[in-house]
Amino acid sequence: MQKSLKAHIEYLLCINIEKVRSLSGGDISQAYLLETENEHFFCKVNHGSNAHKMFLAERMGLEAISKTKAVAAPNVLLCEPLEKGAFLIMEYIKPTRASQKDMAKLGHQLAALHRASPSDFYGWETDNFIGSLPQENSAHSQWSEFYVHERLLPQIKMAMDNKQLGVSDVPSETKLSATCQNLFPKTQPALLHGDLWGGNYLISQDGKPYLIDPAVYYGHHEVDIAMTRLFGGFHSAFYDAYWEHFSKQPFENERTDIYQLYYLLVHLNLFGRSYYESVRSILKRYF
Repeated sequence: MQKSLKAHIEYLLCINIEKVRSLSGGDISQAYLLETENEHFFCKVNHGSNAHKMFLAERMGLEAISKTKAVAAPNVLLCEPLEKGAFLIMEYIKPTRASQKDMAKLGHQLAALHRASPSDFYGWETDNFIGSLPQENSAHSQWSEFYVHERLLPQIKMAMDNKQLGVSDVPSETKLSATCQNLFPKTQPALLHGDLWGGNYLISQDGKPYLIDPAVYYGHHEVDIAMTRLFGGFHSAFYDAYWEHFSKQPFENERTDIYQLYYLLVHLNLFGRSYYESVRSILKRYF
């Protein structure tokens, strides 16, 4: 961390930072632990052109999750632009390895989040980000319409523009819509974390689950569950606890694939060709 940024943070928070430690795990931003005599803070720094908008959206998502009181999220203290980029300061949650009991608690609390703050539309107040990519959130009254137009089509277009997908790989909008209409149930819009893989939750030292790095919007609650299963899945205690609160609907496995398609398209656009076969396989199977 640059000395000038450290001094700027000290001035804004009226603190004396005694130690700065780099933290691993950030694919998009640099992460730091800021240590004072009595407190620790978590700092993210990003030098991209969209950094301030991205961090503002992250703060908005964390605050929306916290407001439900269903599950915890870190408190954000600062979200400020830099000459190039921006930085975000929040409370530091010291993590511990999750136990079976902790994962069950996370499952119950995620279900509570999905039950909280019901909405009469699918989408969000503003567009935001999935990773560093823009995520469109225009309101729709129909879930399948939202998913096709605000999730699949923007990522498919980006992949085609970047030559990651060819014309022969891509189904028509009509086919995308018809399949989703057939497989998606009527459901109450739920507040979603939006990017719930294993790196986006923490268990604190006292066993309290926290959600981090959200990409929130109102959607079908199964989307968060589908994402948890994409890269190996969570502990079975998490799923057992979660499904105590919801009835499983027909075609859940098919929807899991289609919901994972969005995240695979995001990974294709962020990280390249290694995700092509996974994307192509789902497109070919369902569309």
